[in-house]
Amino acid sequence: MPFGEYQYSLDDKGRVVIPQPFRDFLEDGLVLTRGMEGCLYVFPTSAWRKIEEQLVHLPLIDDQARAFVRFFYSGAHKTRMDSASRVLIPPPLRQFAGLEEGGEVVVAGAPGRLEIWSQERWWQTIQKIMENPPAPEALKGLVG
Repeated sequence: MPFGEYQYSLDDKGRVVIPQPFRDFLEDGLVLTRGMEGCLYVFPTSAWRKIEEQLVHLPLIDDQARAFVRFFYSGAHKTRMDSASRVLIPPPLRQFAGLEEGGEVVVAGAPGRLEIWSQERWWQTIQKIMENPPAPEALKGLVG
């Protein structure tokens, strides 16, 4: 599982470097899509196939299920790292995540995926967590 956070700049072509510890995780290809809280999710292709299987089974008559599929699936973009371990982030996903050419980007590990954040949104999110930490019940079983 990928973990850790790394800071890079988005280059003038909209590419970001995938940190060394995450490269093996994504070596067979990856899917970028909209994530929660204004970040991008990055899934290995094999994990994305499993997600697609689950999305197919969401009830078509459920408004919230349809809305989630529109949000999550329609923004998906399959790609690979280039020879310099960079990933091109398509303009609609850059706009969604608030990523600007030359701007600072955080690539963070999460269970089963990576997250790509604008540095500003990342620190705002971390600050909110620090100000309002999860209730102990939410972490039950996670720590002693």
